[in-house]
Amino acid sequence: MNEADALELIQVSFWTLLVASAPIIVAAMLVGTVIAFIQALTQIQEVTLTFIPKIVMVLIVSSIAAPFIGSQIATLATFAFARIATGY
Repeated sequence: MNEADALELIQVSFWTLLVASAPIIVAAMLVGTVIAFIQALTQIQEVTLTFIPKIVMVLIVSSIAAPFIGSQIATLATFAFARIATGY
């Protein structure tokens, strides 16, 4: 294994991390933005008002996106194990 192979494996790993976590992060950001906008309009500054909708949305999106996230991780594992099997 040379430096180029190691860098490629790291690059693919980071890309998989970004792609697999994107649905959850985007959902949390959208819910946080909507709640912040509603709080700004109504001037209600309750701390728990931001956390509970985010937690619920993250759980819902996680359950919906679980097959996608699993397939991304499985693709990364297949890539890494194929590289190991061929000796890089």
